[in-house]
Amino acid sequence: MAHEQPYQALDVDTLAQRLGEVEEVASRVGGNPGQWQIREVGDGNLNLVFIVSGSVGSVVVKQALPYVRMVGESWPLPLYRAHFEYYALVRQAQRAPGIAPEVFYFDKPQALIVMEYLYPHTILRRKLISGERVTQLGETIGEFCARMAFRGSELSLNSPEKKADVGLFSGNVAIPAITESLVFTDPYYGAEMNRHTPELSPVVDELRRNTRLKAKVQRLLMKFTANTETMLHGDLHSGSIMATESDVRVIDPEFSQYGPMAFDLGMAVANFLMAYFSQPAHRQASELDEYQAWILDVIEACFTHFDAEFRHLWQTERTGILFPKALFEAQGNSADDACDALLEEIRLDALAYCGIEMHRRVLSLAHNADFEEIEDTALRAKLEARNVLMGQTLIMEPEAYCDLAALAELAKTYNQQEVL
Repeated sequence: MAHEQPYQALDVDTLAQRLGEVEEVASRVGGNPGQWQIREVGDGNLNLVFIVSGSVGSVVVKQALPYVRMVGESWPLPLYRAHFEYYALVRQAQRAPGIAPEVFYFDKPQALIVMEYLYPHTILRRKLISGERVTQLGETIGEFCARMAFRGSELSLNSPEKKADVGLFSGNVAIPAITESLVFTDPYYGAEMNRHTPELSPVVDELRRNTRLKAKVQRLLMKFTANTETMLHGDLHSGSIMATESDVRVIDPEFSQYGPMAFDLGMAVANFLMAYFSQPAHRQASELDEYQAWILDVIEACFTHFDAEFRHLWQTERTGILFPKALFEAQGNSADDACDALLEEIRLDALAYCGIEMHRRVLSLAHNADFEEIEDTALRAKLEARNVLMGQTLIMEPEAYCDLAALAELAKTYNQQEVL
């Protein structure tokens, strides 16, 4: 059986033999494993990903490699990250049902997960580059972030369960270390694996001289490392979202850890803003304004539906040790003001984390295709500069843009700015 064998990276030739005897897989794929259609589709930075199809259906098989795929064996990475992705998928299914792919089989020694094949869903980033729209996109992502933030915290969970889960996820050391360096630190100095568009250098040099900015980013890193408010997706970007015209799903929670409630929301919004700023290179002039306006509507919906769902859960599922009803409703007092204050704090932090993500995706190692696929490097740098400068503003003064109309106006202002 597969789980009794020592770890071995799969390929299209060995996968059917290894998984054909696993009932949870064979029954969902169907037919003779020797006749399964198998293709390797992994285009991410870390893992092997296969689609396996048979007479009954299809599944996705994801296997961790013992190194960072985009770099190679010179950057080893522990296989246990697949264990934490599995744990995260199980919790996402409980806390935000219907958004993450269903898990059918998990093989811990093989660092292998077999899960639902999302079809005809495609990666959201490709849709945004192509100018496609997805109904309910902002609503779904906002509600997903709110449900995960609330239900993974001691607003909802009982304290022993929450603390045990924090203890479990604290074993995931290597993956958070990547976030701590690539997201919070590397963009702000000449780290070895950094790269950026050459024409962007004047903006980058100025950014890295901004000591107040770097101090604020490090304070946010302190929050990220020390704060275990809730279980995060940890890498919620437009490449970790799959969609049709009307259905939105979230994948790849291997960067999951316990951290600040605001982090996932900020990461998602940052990727929508980067899609927004990249659009002049991807759209004809006749389509540009309308599509960029739609992206800003998605961002507004992310925030408003996060707030609405969080408030709903505050009223209906506040059963943990935090803000207990014994202190408020049971004494005839409203807890609404406390909820308002918490949501304002979350939005402030989300905007600042958003700014950091806007920086790292053009200055650190793993870049976004939104910008990266712009072949004209002078144009790319011009659009990236707008993105970098708005990110700087959000980090330095997030309190000025908690109002969503002000946030949209800031994006529109930078979108018209000739920086380079």
